[in-house]
Amino acid sequence: MNITRRHFGFGLAALGLSACSSTVPAGSGPSGTASLPADLRPVPNAGYDAWVAAFRTRAEARGISSATLRAAFRGAGYLPGVVKRDRNQTEFKRSLEDYLSIAVSDERLTKGRAAFARHQSTLRTLERSYGVDAEIICAIWGLESFFGERRGNVPVISATSTLAFDGRRGAFFEKQLIAALKILQNGDITPARMTGSWAGAMGHTQFIPTSYQAFAVDFTGDGRRDIWSEDPTDALASTAAYLQRNGWTRGLKWGGEAGAPGTPSGRSLQPQPGGPVFSVTSNFNAIKRYNNSDAYAIGVGHLADRIAGGAALRASFPPDKYGLTKDDRILLQKRLTARGFDTGGADGVLGPKSRAAISAYQSSRGLPATGDPSQALLRSLN
Repeated sequence: MNITRRHFGFGLAALGLSACSSTVPAGSGPSGTASLPADLRPVPNAGYDAWVAAFRTRAEARGISSATLRAAFRGAGYLPGVVKRDRNQTEFKRSLEDYLSIAVSDERLTKGRAAFARHQSTLRTLERSYGVDAEIICAIWGLESFFGERRGNVPVISATSTLAFDGRRGAFFEKQLIAALKILQNGDITPARMTGSWAGAMGHTQFIPTSYQAFAVDFTGDGRRDIWSEDPTDALASTAAYLQRNGWTRGLKWGGEAGAPGTPSGRSLQPQPGGPVFSVTSNFNAIKRYNNSDAYAIGVGHLADRIAGGAALRASFPPDKYGLTKDDRILLQKRLTARGFDTGGADGVLGPKSRAAISAYQSSRGLPATGDPSQALLRSLN
C-alpha cells in the first residue's frame, strides 16, 4: 500500500522542528486547549463559517452523518495561529550533526531508556507480533512526541478545517478533515479528545487522519484505536503496523555506522560531507516511509541503537561553515550564558535563541549584530 504517513514535511514533533512545536505538553487541562496560545483558539471569521456550511453538504455526500457534523463542529472554529504557522514554515536545513545532537540528546536518550524499561513488555510483544524491532518503535515514539510528553493539544477538527478553508493546500486538508470526521463517527475518540499538532498530526506517534484510517490498530482490544490515551499501546502498535505494511523485514537491522561492530552490509550513505558514513538496508527505507528524510531515518535508527545500549558514533563531523566544531559551539553557548546572554542550553546547536544571544552580545560590544558565530567571537568571550 503506497501511503505515506504524512508527506507534507513535518518531521519531528519533539525536536521543535515540526507541527507540534507550538503546542503545550499533553495533559495540561481537561482537553488541553485552556493552555493554548491565544492565536490557537477559535476566533470569529465569517468566511470560515460560510466555508463550513458548504463543506457540510460535501461531507454528508461522503457518508458523514449530520449528528457527527454537529458534534464535531460544536465549539470548533477558525484558528488564526494555524494559518500563520503554515505560512511561516521555512526551508531551513539543519546539518546531520545538529539534527542528531537534538534527536539523540542526553535528555532524550535518558528518557528513552526509561520509557523502554517501563513499556518493555508491550514493546517486545509488538516486536513478536509485527516483526519490527522494539527499540525502533520506541525511537519513533521519542522523536515524534518525546515519549508521549508532547502530543499536541490543538483540536484536530478546528486545525484541519482552518487549513482546508485557507486553501493553500485545501484539497489535502479537506481530505484530512473528512478522515478525522470518519474517525469520530467510528467512535474511536470524542471531539474533545481529538487533539494534535497545529496541522492535525495526532497522538503519541503523530498520525495524520488518513494514515490513522489506513494503519491504526486496536491492540488493547477495547474496541477503539486510541492513539491519544495515556496508555501508548495502541499508538505504538499502530506504528509497528505502519512499518510492517511499508516493507519492514523481520530480523534485519536498519543499518548503522559503516565499519562499526554489528553494522550490516548495505547501501553506503554519507549525508553530511566529511561526516560519518552509514551502511543502510531496506529497513532504512521503511523508516523513511514514516518520514521521507535521511536524517530522520538515521535519527530513529541511531536513537534505537543507543536505547539498546549501543555506542555513540565513532567518526567526527567537520567544523561548520564558521570554522567551529561542536565542542566550540558548546563552549560559545556556555560563555555567552555565563555573561548573561541566555542561549537556552549548551548542546552545540546554534538555533534562534543562541543567535539572539550572539546578537545581543555583539550589540553590547558595539559590533554589528549579525548573530553569526566565529572563532574571534569565541575568543572575545574568554
